[in-house]
Amino acid sequence: MLNHHHISVVIPAKDEDGAIGQVVSGLLQQRNRDNEPLVDDIIVCDNGSTDNTLHIARLYGARVIKQPVAGYGIACLTAMSVLSDKTDIVLFVDGDRSCNPLQAHDLCKAIINGADLAIGSRKLGYIEADAMSTAQRFGNALACWILTALYRKQVSDLGPYRAIRKTKLDALEMQDRSFGWTVEMQAKALERNYHIKEVAVDCRRRIGVSKISGTFSGVVGAGKGILSTIFKVWWQHRRNQDVNAVILSKASGEA
Repeated sequence: MLNHHHISVVIPAKDEDGAIGQVVSGLLQQRNRDNEPLVDDIIVCDNGSTDNTLHIARLYGARVIKQPVAGYGIACLTAMSVLSDKTDIVLFVDGDRSCNPLQAHDLCKAIINGADLAIGSRKLGYIEADAMSTAQRFGNALACWILTALYRKQVSDLGPYRAIRKTKLDALEMQDRSFGWTVEMQAKALERNYHIKEVAVDCRRRIGVSKISGTFSGVVGAGKGILSTIFKVWWQHRRNQDVNAVILSKASGEA
């Protein structure tokens, strides 16, 4: 709870038993100014783990649900489907220990101060050595450049560590089921002129093997998914604008 705002955390996780306990406990240890827990609910969506991720997350105090179909986006969507009705702010955190729990307060505070979406920007913060591969850095920079060019608003990172107002999240009608999830949220928020705040966060070396940078197919798949999602959202918005313009034109002509 922060300034009477109920905060729910969504953590998609697959085979993260070396890190998930640290992630959950680190978030539960955070306190507000009244020394009450900062977060009110943590939902870990176990995305087909073959290790002890599910059991460890539950042991450390998270609410755990299962989604056997692989995909970052579908894991987030599944967790969102069981969010409490009390939720005011949704905080998205990766389950690999790359996100610093101490910075959860800064992200949620940005929402309370008026932002609709707060993006944790690793570029504005500190990135540990080897925390991001060269391919990740290049792909992230390219996607940010495209978003900035399309929407004429500065975008520095597609960081997964982010907070969003629950009502605004629902309005986005998120659909991507894989690696395009984070950029879909940002692109749709830009389309709708949401108040987006970039907050400096650190990026720590993850525990375990990355599902993206750990394999060549993961890098290619993530890059393809991210870029295609950007242009898909942009094209759909342009098409909807054209359709609305035609409808308005016909309506004015009939009048």
